[in-house]
Amino acid sequence: MTTKKIYDKNVYSTQNTNSKGAALQSLFALQNKKRKKMITMIHQEMLDLAKALVEIPSINGTEGEKDIGQFLEEYLRNIPYFKMHPEQVIIQELKNDTLNRRNVFAILLGEKENKGDTLLLHGHTDTVGLEGYGAAKEYACKPDELEKVFREMNLPKEVREDLESGEYMFGRGACDMKSGDAVFLGILKELSEHPEELAGNIVVSFNPVEENLHTGIIEGLDVLEHLKEKYHLHYVMAINNDYICPLYPGDEVKTIYTGAVGKLLPCFYIQGKETHVGQCFEGLDASMLAAELVQRIHLNFDFSDGYEGEYSYPPSVLKIKDLKPWYNVQTAAEAFVYFNYFVHNSSMEEITNQLLKAAEDSFDAVFQRVNEQNKRFCSTTGQEYSIYNYDTMVCTYEELYKKAEKVADIDENMLQRMVEKQWKEGVDKREIPIAIIRFLLETAGITKPTIVLYYAAPYCPHNTLQGEEQKLIEDIEYLAKKTGEETGDTYRIMKFFPSLSDSSYLKIDDSKESIGLLVNNFPGFEQLYPVPIDKIQKLNIPAVNFGCYGKDAHKWTERVHIPYTFGHLPVLLRNTIDYYLKK
Repeated sequence: MTTKKIYDKNVYSTQNTNSKGAALQSLFALQNKKRKKMITMIHQEMLDLAKALVEIPSINGTEGEKDIGQFLEEYLRNIPYFKMHPEQVIIQELKNDTLNRRNVFAILLGEKENKGDTLLLHGHTDTVGLEGYGAAKEYACKPDELEKVFREMNLPKEVREDLESGEYMFGRGACDMKSGDAVFLGILKELSEHPEELAGNIVVSFNPVEENLHTGIIEGLDVLEHLKEKYHLHYVMAINNDYICPLYPGDEVKTIYTGAVGKLLPCFYIQGKETHVGQCFEGLDASMLAAELVQRIHLNFDFSDGYEGEYSYPPSVLKIKDLKPWYNVQTAAEAFVYFNYFVHNSSMEEITNQLLKAAEDSFDAVFQRVNEQNKRFCSTTGQEYSIYNYDTMVCTYEELYKKAEKVADIDENMLQRMVEKQWKEGVDKREIPIAIIRFLLETAGITKPTIVLYYAAPYCPHNTLQGEEQKLIEDIEYLAKKTGEETGDTYRIMKFFPSLSDSSYLKIDDSKESIGLLVNNFPGFEQLYPVPIDKIQKLNIPAVNFGCYGKDAHKWTERVHIPYTFGHLPVLLRNTIDYYLKK
């Protein structure tokens, strides 16, 4: 069969280009009869396992995260290979975790050849909450019962069609990403039956706490490093099975991502100039400045980070509030706002400068608006008009620290104790630095309207395959094409998984200078979000995402496509494992 490559944003498929195509395709299908039979045999086992995982309500921040870890450990220890090698199932309890959550690892050592080449298969085990399910909430983690309930409900047209097709499993976590975990487990079990066929190794890693702070994978780096040293591993690549979905209505192309988008949480502490509402033009309302920052940054495409034709989503505001502790008729002297900020490849210097410019422009816009309205008021009421204009300051946390340091010695231990005290009192991690900033402003004697930019948790590094990793990209293109020939799927290759992912913590593309700027402007970094940057850089594991395929992750209509996820995705994984560990 002669083929031609269909290219559209790195899309790989096959088409017959001669009259013998159908006959040759039949011959090709015959040659793969054994493999297709195997797919049919394990399809139901993977699907049943996925249902079992969904039925464990492992909502982030609940004891269900512990329960699913225990289930995974028991499953692995019941596989005959791991009964013979129990030490190759590794349980890591998270540090100081009141819910007793755990990372679950297993390593399958190939026996064909003493090679260190290793593929890491990793997935998260927690889910978001059940908000949105309404009356169906009690069935959200029971796929079979939820399907029956949905059949009696008024559903959106596309959801109804998918339900009636019988090709989708519904339920919280079905798509994000317990079906992906189930496929990894099924593949591992299959491979463990014949370790003598492997000329390399498989490590699986199942991690909690992905849906907010990524604590599981961050602490799990210690185990990955330990396994690397103990067994002399070379991590060729990490494969995540986090969900993939259509990129637009009617899109049937499956996406392989060769990296992960980064995430920053830029925070703005705003010190205004308070006034009584009876003299409202005489102050500078911190809340008004916060609102202006939202107006300038929220969903603004100017802040989207473009890299080689791919663009991140623009920033989204996640919190905005004044810091008044009680009601009075004084305008807000302080306010606070922070944003989700996705990163593809921009440096911290570029991002920080752009955010500082937005803060400076916000001061200008607010002054202009206040004076315009004051002028109208005075003109109408006959009062004398005068322009209000205050000296202002916009700076980073690091710049404020240096200003305070010039006035007095800064006791770092005292600042650390301040962080610890706030943490013990239950103050949110994002807001703990406010106490430090207030202290530094007071120390430096800065009372004028000021906006201080700092960064807070979580910080997700960005990465993608580039430079010397070009060979891996070529390998993935080949594997996508080969799999498409077997399954009929069409694949596109993109550089960045667009949602937040544990893959961020396996490789960092930022420069030393860029990371330094981030850490210096991240108050309490070592206490509040101690990402082991040196360890990530040392491991430096190229991270890609294959993914179970479905729709509406994080929504009450979340569902996974059964034929692809439990039939075609395993083919892609087997082809990848064969290519790297059986060639």
